[in-house]
Amino acid sequence: MKNRICIIALTLISTLVFSQTDKRLKGIEKQFNAVLESTKAPGFAVAIVEGDKIIYSKGFGYADYENKIPADANTLFAIGSSSKAFTSALLGLHRADDQLSFDDRPQMYIPELEFYNTEMNNRITIKDLMRHSTGLPRHDGSWYFFPSHNKDSLVKKLKYHEPFAGVREQWHYNNFCFLLQGVITERITGQTWEENIVTKFFKPLGMDRSNTTIAEMKSSANAAIGYELDKDRNISKMDYYDIAGMSPAGSINSSVNDMSQWLMTWINNGKYKENQILPETYVKEAMSSQMIVSAGFPSKELPDVQFANYGYGWFLHAYKGHYMVEHGGNINGFSASVALYPSDSLGIVVLANQNGSQVPRLIRNIAADHMLQVKKTEWAKKYKEDLQKALKMQEEAKEEMETSNVKNTKPSHTQIDYTGTYEHKGYGTFEIEIENDSLFTAINDKKIFLNHFHYDTFEMLDVENGKVDTTEIGNAIKLHFSTNIAGDIDYARIDIENLVDPIAFKRTPNTIDVDSKTLEQYVGDFDLMGTEIKAYIKEDNVLYVFIKGQPEYALIPTATHKFNFKTLEGFKVEFIEDEDKHINEVKFIQPNGIFVAKRKIKEED
Repeated sequence: MKNRICIIALTLISTLVFSQTDKRLKGIEKQFNAVLESTKAPGFAVAIVEGDKIIYSKGFGYADYENKIPADANTLFAIGSSSKAFTSALLGLHRADDQLSFDDRPQMYIPELEFYNTEMNNRITIKDLMRHSTGLPRHDGSWYFFPSHNKDSLVKKLKYHEPFAGVREQWHYNNFCFLLQGVITERITGQTWEENIVTKFFKPLGMDRSNTTIAEMKSSANAAIGYELDKDRNISKMDYYDIAGMSPAGSINSSVNDMSQWLMTWINNGKYKENQILPETYVKEAMSSQMIVSAGFPSKELPDVQFANYGYGWFLHAYKGHYMVEHGGNINGFSASVALYPSDSLGIVVLANQNGSQVPRLIRNIAADHMLQVKKTEWAKKYKEDLQKALKMQEEAKEEMETSNVKNTKPSHTQIDYTGTYEHKGYGTFEIEIENDSLFTAINDKKIFLNHFHYDTFEMLDVENGKVDTTEIGNAIKLHFSTNIAGDIDYARIDIENLVDPIAFKRTPNTIDVDSKTLEQYVGDFDLMGTEIKAYIKEDNVLYVFIKGQPEYALIPTATHKFNFKTLEGFKVEFIEDEDKHINEVKFIQPNGIFVAKRKIKEED
């Protein structure tokens, strides 16, 4: 341990001395600090690699803002989706070992995998997963709001994820595509994706501080804490987000010193020191255009953005005339940018502990301006100007949103009618309950208040420390309830994937426990306009009704004397109690009307 600490210390000292003597970096730290100030970021770290050397690595600001613990080049940050290049690279190794072809269908390795339709099942290849050309939108709510540590359970959700385009018609980012790549690696190797990342990359590259789980992050020394800017633009601490089974899409935690080894590998054709970590053919292919992200000419505002394409786990751009290969990363409290300029043998990594931050992009561009010796942009100044414009537009949009709801409307049902369990097989399950005369739910263990917006539309407002966050009123995610023909609430539709229709969660009403003695009062024969209906108990204390010529129907108790048909949506039964507390009538409430049957009185001998 002592030797390791000494090595790190020597590396930092030599790095700082070298950075001060490299003329290209003159004045760069003043600009870095200007970004730190203008963005109100707690901290960040940056490393610059050229050829096979780290020529600069340093931390700015704080890893722990409350306790004023400085960030340095060995501070661990969550790198988010910058992990994707690692995941696809594992497939590059498998192909080199003749274990797969990128033109294979993923079902060859994951037989239980099903997509939404036949076209997708027949046409999607591994290459489509690597370059985001499946036709699927993101469907991120499926894993973000309904996480699972079991990768296979997440794979099963894909059958219910609706596409927005045909296979290879359009590029669109999708984290599930990288989950599948990770699962393919697991099926080929018999080891977890996490184990493969460690054995194939971390150990050979000497990335000794890097890890793949939040549990490891929490137990590591010198790990950054994540932050965000609250509504008043004050720095506020965020909880770590456990990406769980979606780990192949973005669970790596690393430092800029560790990530420098990864950068060197890519700008040296897959070689690190004397070891060929990645096949050279794969490196060149992964950093080449595999799918067009968006087409068009350079704009007047961004004349240097000449193309926007995607490789395998990498975005491809031009930056001031230089070929750039880059991937960002964002996960609760953290942002990242890992950039390569292969024609210039240059690599830059920036890791920040600020949620949805512009810091990685700004610092990366400042470093690139200096290293590439191109015309420098005042990035901190430009950020301030862009921020003011964005805040103004945000305020205007908020004002418009506040006038979009219809005033003085009420929900169509009483609160109890909205309660129940709601499920979408491609997303997950949540329950709506009444608490203190209000509707609440919980998603991913976070309590949510359903605030009436208009008609049967509600807003989903977070509850923090027992208090409802009212700052998002008018801008929060909307939930709309719909009814079936019988007038019952049947679905809650949430607009969390804007490229397809709102995600419809089917309602199952809450049930109540009814003992056998209570059920006995419903047993008997009833007459419905000459048709005999029998009510009886069987199996595990379940009430059934039977009409001649039809199957028997199991009933589910939902309230006192009220039942739903288990297999027929919109069909209900209500037993009517008379003044003497006897059950002598039963209402059959159906989409085509309400029918009353009377108990048949047995004739005495």
